[in-house]
Amino acid sequence: MEKKVFRSRISVLLIGIIFLILLNGFLQAILYKNYGGLYITGGVFVFILLIFTGMRYEISDGMLSVRMWFFTTGSVDIMNIVSVERTYNPLSSAAASLKRLYIYFNNTMSFPFWLISPKREQEFIILRSPVDLFSPPNISIVGTIFLFLFSVFRCPIKSLRNRKF
Repeated sequence: MEKKVFRSRISVLLIGIIFLILLNGFLQAILYKNYGGLYITGGVFVFILLIFTGMRYEISDGMLSVRMWFFTTGSVDIMNIVSVERTYNPLSSAAASLKRLYIYFNNTMSFPFWLISPKREQEFIILRSPVDLFSPPNISIVGTIFLFLFSVFRCPIKSLRNRKF
């Protein structure tokens, strides 16, 4: 199996919120000519940008891994994924955007879900759809992503719109 790497989607809104939070310290450092505080606030902002740009999601050998630059922060067997769902949940996670995928795991895992935000989301979902050979056949893809898969594989969408998923 070849390795697939997906960069994290970066939200301008999320960076803007963090910038506004740090702006207070930045302005106070300028106002009081506290250059140490200016360097610290700027350094924190650059550090957060580096974290955001270094997020990657890798799929290889049936494992999904979350990486920050060259550190692996977690990995899980794809067979443990039960469902994938769109969310805008603001919980802290390995996602640099508020447009996220909520990945539920089965009960054998010590954690119930991951929140991730891959940039090429549709390709990421298709890799874990039932058509893919290495994914489990009982995976459930909820919401608009589910309808997207059916449109890609030429299934009738009109009959699916009124169904509850």
